[in-house]
Parts: sequence; structure tokens; C-alpha cells
Amino acid sequence: MIAYLKGTLEEIRPGKIVVDVNGIGYNVALSDASIEELPSIGAEVKIFTYLSVREDGMSLYGFLSRDELDMFNLLIGVSGVGPKGAQAILSVAPVPTIKYFIVTSDVNSLSKAPTIGKKTAERIIVDLKDKLGKEPLLGPVDEGKVLNETGLTDDAKDAIEALVALGYDRKEAKTAVLKIEHLEELNTNDILKLSLQYMF
Repeated sequence: MIAYLKGTLEEIRPGKIVVDVNGIGYNVALSDASIEELPSIGAEVKIFTYLSVREDGMSLYGFLSRDELDMFNLLIGVSGVGPKGAQAILSVAPVPTIKYFIVTSDVNSLSKAPTIGKKTAERIIVDLKDKLGKEPLLGPVDEGKVLNETGLTDDAKDAIEALVALGYDRKEAKTAVLKIEHLEELNTNDILKLSLQYMF
């Protein structure tokens, strides 16, 4: 119904903001991670939205990118995950990292989100793993890529490819991988988990 709001950021409160669109103030629920990325009050913002309609009223949930909104829609399609739970998951990590948690069946990381227990996290993985795992996370390294990865182990190269497959910029992915100590001693999954800590 409301695809997005474009207007002036009027207020920032815990868990929500107010956006003024042509003199009308919209209360929009926003994840903690998104709130941290907002510009200062008075700036123009574009917020993608999802309108939740329930018997006790309507709520507008906001997202800074279409990828976040798409991930939110996938999450609320899982039994037991409502809009608040989905937004709580989006506060835990960026969308590419959440996809990685799901595809690699990382229950512990998903269940760190408030209101999301291990059973719900397991249900999310069962329902979404196949949908998100159609494209392999790990793939062969393309030697024709612009980035020169000479000196990296095969596991490190595979980790970079995995990060790119998850949506990260190749240069940023390599930078994150190179920050890891004792890189040559780690396997691909260990490198990937550690590098994700440097991506957000």
C-alpha cells in the first residue's frame, strides 16, 4: 500500500522515527541498526515501508534499502515470525550476513535477536535455506577478476568469493579477509565468519 516515504526526518526515538511528508508526520518503526545509519534530524530521507494491519491497529515498518525490505518479507513469511521479530533479526546483522547465517544453519547467531528463540531460528533456517541457497555461497575463483589475490591461500580466496556472493564489494571483502591474523592456518568457513566481523 505504501511503498516508501520520502520526506524530512523530524524525530528519532528508540525503535522508531517520524518522517514529515508534505506536512503529515508518519511514525515508522525502524531497526536499531538502521537508526544508527540515519542522517541528522532535518535531513531528507527515503524509507522503504511495510504496512502491518492487525485488529488492534496499523503499524508502519521502515527500511533503508530494498534488500532489507525483501529480507523482512521473507522472514515474516515464516510461521511464528511477526514484523517485530523480523525487524529484531535485521538489527543483529546486515542482510548479507543474515543470509549467511541461514544458509549455513547458524542457529546461535540468528537466535541472538530479541524475541527469537532457537526453535524459531531453526524454523527460519528450514523455511528459507533452500530459497536463499539456490546460488552457492562458495564458488571457484575467477582468475580473470580485477582484484589481484596473489599470496592468498585457496581458503582465503574462497572466503572472498563467498563474501562477494553475499553482496559485499570485492575490494571490501579482500580488505576484511586480510585483517585476520594467522590467515594461512584457517579454513574457508573460519575465515568467512571472522571477516564478517569486520564488515559491520
